[in-house]
Amino acid sequence: MEEISILIGGKAGDGIKQAGNMVAKMLNRYGLNVFVYEDYQSLIKGGHNFSIIRAGIDKIDSHRDMADILIAFDQDTLKEHNKVIKKNTLVIFDSGVCKFNKGIGVDMSLIAKENGLPPIARNVVGIGILAKLLGIDFDNVSNVITSSLCVNLEGNIKASKAGYQKVENRIVLKHGKSKPMPLLTGNEAIALGIAKAGLDFYISYPMTPSTGILHFLADYQKQLGINVIHPENEISAAMMAQGVAFAGKKVAVGTSGGGFALMTEALSFSGMGEIPVMFILSQRYSPSTGVPTYTGQSDLSFALNAGHGEFCKIVAAPGDADQSFYLASELLNLSWKFQVPSILLSDKHLSESTFICDFDEKKVKEIYPKMWDKKGKYVRYRVTADGISPLMFPGSKDAIVKTTSYEHDDLGTAVEDMYWIKRMADKRLRKRETIKKYFEKKETVKVFGNKKSKIAIIGWGSVLGAARETAEELGIKFIQPIYFKPFNSSAVIKELKGVKKLIDVEMNSTGQLGKILAGNGIKVDKSILKYDGRPFAQDELKEKILKIIR
Repeated sequence: MEEISILIGGKAGDGIKQAGNMVAKMLNRYGLNVFVYEDYQSLIKGGHNFSIIRAGIDKIDSHRDMADILIAFDQDTLKEHNKVIKKNTLVIFDSGVCKFNKGIGVDMSLIAKENGLPPIARNVVGIGILAKLLGIDFDNVSNVITSSLCVNLEGNIKASKAGYQKVENRIVLKHGKSKPMPLLTGNEAIALGIAKAGLDFYISYPMTPSTGILHFLADYQKQLGINVIHPENEISAAMMAQGVAFAGKKVAVGTSGGGFALMTEALSFSGMGEIPVMFILSQRYSPSTGVPTYTGQSDLSFALNAGHGEFCKIVAAPGDADQSFYLASELLNLSWKFQVPSILLSDKHLSESTFICDFDEKKVKEIYPKMWDKKGKYVRYRVTADGISPLMFPGSKDAIVKTTSYEHDDLGTAVEDMYWIKRMADKRLRKRETIKKYFEKKETVKVFGNKKSKIAIIGWGSVLGAARETAEELGIKFIQPIYFKPFNSSAVIKELKGVKKLIDVEMNSTGQLGKILAGNGIKVDKSILKYDGRPFAQDELKEKILKIIR
């Protein structure tokens, strides 16, 4: 067996996410590529949670609906996931709380209790059972438990060993040759990317699914040399960021759709004051509060058009953890290079799924902004050919630095006369051409699969994993735009040369990428739109594509 899909389910409080992460580490140390998808309800306790861990010899960035192994810590898991149980699916369940007429029942609750552990420790018992069934040495399990837990290691290892000894090896899982690689969520990769680009401050009011960035950076702020601030609300976070950037420190803020809606006035302030603030928008699905812990791609149009008035911004959307690292670092740098706000679009699926990472941090080079040469009088909003004025920060010798949310003259003094209103608007908008020319030399579109195919999928963000694998399996092309403002339509058109059928794949109900393509003269032949809060599983997307191309 070269690939395996494992579903672990239970209620909130059963340690499902922790179990999934430990299984991913175990399989990673077994030499396999790993991907973990998390599904949980917006409840502190109760409700149904599950993790899908998919591992194999080849690169994996998505999950499958059908499970090879199902581990159930409660009866609801067996009921909820009956449809993913195939003829040869191996079901493992806690016989202390579950009833099932086939599979392997082990009283995991009793084993945890006998070892003086709370019920949550059933997860390490289940991992021990899984390891033995797959023929994985217990030393691997012991090392994973030691690196994952911080209390009662001896008891947890003993309980896991008891589970390990309850069963025999049943599945021949091919040992991978890959060395263990870092396992990171998309949020963690974003956090490391902005830190590598020279981040000084991260300011955020917690809002799922971006909160993982706040937690990660707060945990490692000393090691990374940054400051993390959790203010009272999203408006405060966005406005504090304006002040931090105005003072000369690199700053990013993170939120989701509802929080970003509150931040849009500050976004416009950033555009008017030419203050380089990076906004991280991790999408949920639906308007308002929506479904807080589920995914979607319904904020693309919002991000592109957010803010009142006319000003330049840069918008990008990564699709996996490696892209998240590189694009996050690049976007923070580009905000400072062009003195514009930027928006990084993620979503719950990307932010909270776990990926094998292979990014090279040495490729990230900090870009320094255009600074005042200290010749003559300092003019904050000096009119230049490229629209970019030299920077200086408050407290600098021989420089009076002003900014305002009002229209202003080149010194930053508020004005209302026609001359300065037009002159400053022209200066700011002149950056559009400067930014456009810069991006003409950059990779703004990525291509996977059979590049000569006459059939192409086009999609963005976290659609990448399922679409890339589907394209490679079916021998067709997958096109992934990664920058949306500016949008390099000529790069997309170039990749569409020879393509006879174009299929748009998105996680929203209106085909927002499709509308962008149509506005640039690019016709989509078919659309596959998913908007139930769940991401595309690879086998699900493959089936939908096959129905179109057959």
